[in-house]
Amino acid sequence: MREKQYIVDDITKHDTWRVFNIMAEFVDGFDILPEVYPAVTIFGSARARPRSANYKRAEKVARLLVKGGFNVISGGGPGIMEAANKGAAEAGGKSVGLHIHLPKEQKANEYANVQLDFKYFFIRKVMFVKYAVAYIILPGGFGTLDELFEALTLIQTKRIRSFPVVIMDSRFWKGLMDWMKGTLVKEKCISPSDLDIFQFVDTPEEAVEIIKRRVVI
Repeated sequence: MREKQYIVDDITKHDTWRVFNIMAEFVDGFDILPEVYPAVTIFGSARARPRSANYKRAEKVARLLVKGGFNVISGGGPGIMEAANKGAAEAGGKSVGLHIHLPKEQKANEYANVQLDFKYFFIRKVMFVKYAVAYIILPGGFGTLDELFEALTLIQTKRIRSFPVVIMDSRFWKGLMDWMKGTLVKEKCISPSDLDIFQFVDTPEEAVEIIKRRVVI
């Protein structure tokens, strides 16, 4: 019992000073990221390998975005994030990596030519949304789902402006879409019109075309 009490006290007793670390991360983001406008944020699995189809799709879509006049933001780590940064950097664009410090799995990739480091997930997520004109979501795990549904919630509740949310690889996402239609809509947890917030595509070209059609730069 004493050990548990010690852990709780240790977590909470430095909260006042933690505020300054939080402020510093916000200031860094607000200072640097306006320079990357207009940018598209690309999400996906940190576990995708360079030879995988999804890695190649992310690399290609980032390259096409830069050619279309956009910069690219990713989580700055490996997998899809690395592919996005690589495609953008090699196409001559601003390739932003918002790297999060994690005990496992994530290490900053070498392709981000604009990099910020974060300790706090919630601040990093603010930067993803605030400085993006669109989202592209590739196959991924819990983190990707978290980032996808945060954007959908913010748009649905009109807490942010509506922007394109493009989900790539309809085969991968089919089960989720079927569940949303067959359960969330059927049980009236969401409205049928909420499904219009996002679009499914299967190619990088389709994703970029949707964004170019809806975003004026």
